[in-house]
Amino acid sequence: MSVIHGVSLMKEKDIYFFREGNHTKLYEVLGSHVMEVDGVRGTLFAVWAPNARAVSVIGDFNGWNPRTDPLGPRWDDSGIWEGFVPGVGHGELYKYRIVSNHGDQVLEKGDPFAFWWETPPRSASCVWDIEGFGWSDDEWMSNRSYANGTKAPQNIYEMHLGSWRHVPEEGDRSLSYHELATTLVDYVREMGFTHVEFLPVMEHPFYGSWGYQTLGYFAPSSRFGNPHEFMELVDAMHRAGIGVILDWVPSHFPSDAYGLSNFDGTCLYEHEDPRKGYHPDWKSSIFNYGRNEVRSFLLSSARFWLDRYHADGLRVDAVASMLYLDYSRKDGEWIPNRYGGKENIEAIDFLRKMNEILYTDFPGIQTTAEESTSWPMVSRPAYVGGLGFGYKWNMGWMHDTLHYMGLDPIYRKYHQNGLTFGMWYAYSENFTLPLSHDEVVHGKGSLYGKMPGDAWQKAANLRLLLGWQYGHPGKKLVFMGGEFGQGAEWNHDTSLAWHELDDPFHGGISNWVRDLNHFYKSHSAMWDGDYERWGFEWIDCGDTDASVLSFTRRDGYGNVVLCVGNFTPVPRQGYKLGVPEPGEWREVMNSDAQAYGGGNWGNMGLALHAEPYVIHGREWAITLTLPALSFTIFELVRGERDA
Repeated sequence: MSVIHGVSLMKEKDIYFFREGNHTKLYEVLGSHVMEVDGVRGTLFAVWAPNARAVSVIGDFNGWNPRTDPLGPRWDDSGIWEGFVPGVGHGELYKYRIVSNHGDQVLEKGDPFAFWWETPPRSASCVWDIEGFGWSDDEWMSNRSYANGTKAPQNIYEMHLGSWRHVPEEGDRSLSYHELATTLVDYVREMGFTHVEFLPVMEHPFYGSWGYQTLGYFAPSSRFGNPHEFMELVDAMHRAGIGVILDWVPSHFPSDAYGLSNFDGTCLYEHEDPRKGYHPDWKSSIFNYGRNEVRSFLLSSARFWLDRYHADGLRVDAVASMLYLDYSRKDGEWIPNRYGGKENIEAIDFLRKMNEILYTDFPGIQTTAEESTSWPMVSRPAYVGGLGFGYKWNMGWMHDTLHYMGLDPIYRKYHQNGLTFGMWYAYSENFTLPLSHDEVVHGKGSLYGKMPGDAWQKAANLRLLLGWQYGHPGKKLVFMGGEFGQGAEWNHDTSLAWHELDDPFHGGISNWVRDLNHFYKSHSAMWDGDYERWGFEWIDCGDTDASVLSFTRRDGYGNVVLCVGNFTPVPRQGYKLGVPEPGEWREVMNSDAQAYGGGNWGNMGLALHAEPYVIHGREWAITLTLPALSFTIFELVRGERDA
């Protein structure tokens, strides 16, 4: 039976919203959809190609013959071509053959709305019915607003699916979505992380891009399994009480011939002028945010992952490159906006619209911006002039902290402001503190490798760095391998060096992160006031000679913890420190404990009695022992009289 025309999922209102730039569910009406027409099973194909002279669907089912199943243009001049092909079902491979009005170009393109693709380097789309998965995460979904909110603990495990763990017995392959649904979930739960953040799972042609050169904006990568198996992974995370954040890339896309670039023989998704449509850093194409149909495409993609895959949030990559027309460009290489400025007005409008829609439709989620400049109010609502994100990565904190920790401790006293400066702007945004994948690639070395000194000092410095991160206001993010101090920098082609856990130093770092995670989650003073000025107070940030920093964290219920970092390899006994309240201050976390690979110095978990003594502007003080290169946490012990 030949292709049937006149069948459509698109209504007049769909066309209206599509053209207006406000359609957020295009994945329901464009692409390939298995359905039944007049009792006949088949697949409806619909693709936007307004500058095409002819479009046909080709695949295994018709021998890739472009004459067998031609699509027809809609009557409404929307540029959409449609056709129902009987007998084509779930799992069939296909492409669109497009003959352009411009120079009679003949193009073979994958489906921009495909739910699954062949595994690269193969490039065909795949008909896939994504309905029918039996979700069992109702409890998580109904309560996730708290877990994802600013008044909750968030320690995020950032990871790359393909290189987390391999199976050497089977050709050193990556774990599948199905295997990760057990192995990864168990690991994340044991280690005490609240969320995982996946580097882009969306299909991408070049594995070495880590997913940041996306082409399948509606398809999880087939390298690790099919769409239902990825749903299984998300579902398992949620049943274990773990949130799932997906990296998403609306800033650019690769120019592979079968992808979005020059889709119908014209610059359909990208700007035609290379000064706005070509990214010099990544040699890729930039979306035309001023074209309404492209906005609908991107809005639909963002919504799709929250809708169909139950994602708890999106971390939007390279936001700075979207905001500035002169990003990575020299004078004369960019076009000013209509006011003569460098701000990309269309991209700003898109980001605000995206956040408004996502938070309206999915109140329990969060969006996070990777934004590396001082653009104001990134994590403030659009209605007050912000971009509307829930969180922003604190790139300044990350750079300053890693620079400081990379110094030989003898020089740290001259650079202490590298650690303290972040508190001057800590409340300007809802910050997440990232120790991300970007800092352990391209010759930068691993977190462990950045630390100065011998093996003992490297391990101690890394435990200290992680303690400092967890004590500092803001949500936390650690890239995989950092949680056990992998020695080598990350390589996407190999598995993490899990054998290093047998080494006492690396195993000790893992134990420290695990215990730190569980302590962090169970003590609301560590996170309740992340974005409130009352949640943090310096005790002493001026002891540069000793390179010691001390501060308190509080919650809104009267609980308080004292955090102390000793950033030199010199242990300090009899160190007197002012405290805000009298009573017993018990050491509850010590990065130098033997279980963490340390020298087992400290206060042995004892409660230190605060005595009347004026120091650091306080009327009470404790005398403590600070191990070398250590981070210690003390908790105020409250008796019944104080309750």
